[in-house]
Amino acid sequence: MSTSALLSAMRGAGRQQITASSLRARQATGSHVFTIHEFTKVREKVANGTAVLSSPFRVGGHDWRIKCYPNGETEKAEGHISLFLNHGSHGKTGDAMTKFKISVLDKAWKPSYTETGKERCFTGGGWGWNKFMKHEDLDKEKHLKDDCLSVLCDVTIDLGLRADDYTDEAAAVDGHKSAPPHSPPFDLRGVALAEALWNTRAADLMIHLGDGQTIPAHRWVLEARSPVFKADLAHASTTGENIAELRVDGMDAEVCKELLQFIYTDSPPQQIEVAVVEGLLAAADRYELEKLKLVCEEALCKIIDTRSVAATLALAERHRCPALREACMQFLVKNMLTHEQQISTSSQIDSYSNRTK
Repeated sequence: MSTSALLSAMRGAGRQQITASSLRARQATGSHVFTIHEFTKVREKVANGTAVLSSPFRVGGHDWRIKCYPNGETEKAEGHISLFLNHGSHGKTGDAMTKFKISVLDKAWKPSYTETGKERCFTGGGWGWNKFMKHEDLDKEKHLKDDCLSVLCDVTIDLGLRADDYTDEAAAVDGHKSAPPHSPPFDLRGVALAEALWNTRAADLMIHLGDGQTIPAHRWVLEARSPVFKADLAHASTTGENIAELRVDGMDAEVCKELLQFIYTDSPPQQIEVAVVEGLLAAADRYELEKLKLVCEEALCKIIDTRSVAATLALAERHRCPALREACMQFLVKNMLTHEQQISTSSQIDSYSNRTK
């Protein structure tokens, strides 16, 4: 049970002013891709024991770089590429307990060859592999498409144990309740329970979207409605004001608002653009909201046409929508038969015309 849900339960039992605290292990994760263009030329120019470095990237408050030796770090490593994760801010940020893995990507940007390091304490310098991969194993088509070598590094930093304090925002202070700082970012459609929640409880979650927009919400509502949100929020960071912060990439603001509207009201979307319905279906699949997914699937089944059928079929395959897939297939079969009938009728007319000449 989340702390927000616990406080709500305590308040529901009649307790007035409630505080709580929690202790959990914290970690930060991040990834960086380092692409070396014209790798063959770079390898010809760079001697054994000489490294090239990625731009610095930040994870867990520390600065990092990928360090690559195109011709090996040492004489014994000649004929190999050597790859290391370098801790670039030790003088400022101190030691870092870190797990990491480094991968060479294929032409589809997927890890093709990966080495995983155990958790180590970075005290300056770096850790990695002297003989990461042989030159002869670097395939020109698979790993060096257009003579580019792409290296992915995934980093996980142990931030140690952290205690968080929580105060029941709904507790009365001198007989008055503080007003919630945010208005609902979507239409509550007259749902009394949802309206009462926004009127009495301040939002304790900020959703940060990839386009820079931020949308407020109530953490326990999302946790109660979606197991995926619950899992994501278990690792969310918390501000000094006990506001959880969750980053959601790959979703625009309109789709996010429609998603939250459904979560709060259990009411399906009405009269929204096709692109929003498609995005909402993807979001419903992502957060395991089956009812919303079926509603979106049904809506898209009704608007299939010749311009959209291919994209809709791909969408159905990607998000496992059997009814939508079947509707697309039926549309294709029906229109294929219609086209064949038109050709047959046209042939008959041409034949009749030739006979009457």
